[in-house]
Amino acid sequence: MADQPGERSYDAGKKVVGRKRHLLVDTLGLVLVAVVHGAGIQDRDGARMVLEKALIFGWLRVVFADGGYAGQLVAWVRNLFRGQGTRLEIVSRNKPGFHVLPKRWIVERTFSWLIHFRRLAKDYEVKTEHSEAFIYASATRLMLRRLASHNAS
Repeated sequence: MADQPGERSYDAGKKVVGRKRHLLVDTLGLVLVAVVHGAGIQDRDGARMVLEKALIFGWLRVVFADGGYAGQLVAWVRNLFRGQGTRLEIVSRNKPGFHVLPKRWIVERTFSWLIHFRRLAKDYEVKTEHSEAFIYASATRLMLRRLASHNAS
């Protein structure tokens, strides 16, 4: 909602006013790291925020990212995770038109799961920290529901 207070800005490339959400998910689509920031911050800088938080996951070996994150970010990730052996692998489009990109659909599916929660369908929160907290709370609910249905079988 445009008239809400809080951290919001304009992304001239995407022509969007508001906020952007970045997620790091595992191969099941479960949220590991969430970052919310104003739209004026470039996606590569948002990815850096996510990856800095991901340092706590010592078991992380490969991070798949969209082609928009290519370039200097690959070398930056190599330097950031120097001792852990984690690498950034870019999933790029190889032909024009719509195609399901390997690994990329996992995070898109997670975004679709999260917008089923009313508080995440629109940007209601004043602070970005509150938006991140609702992402984590919603992801926790999704995980608990999966665990409960798995244990009931």
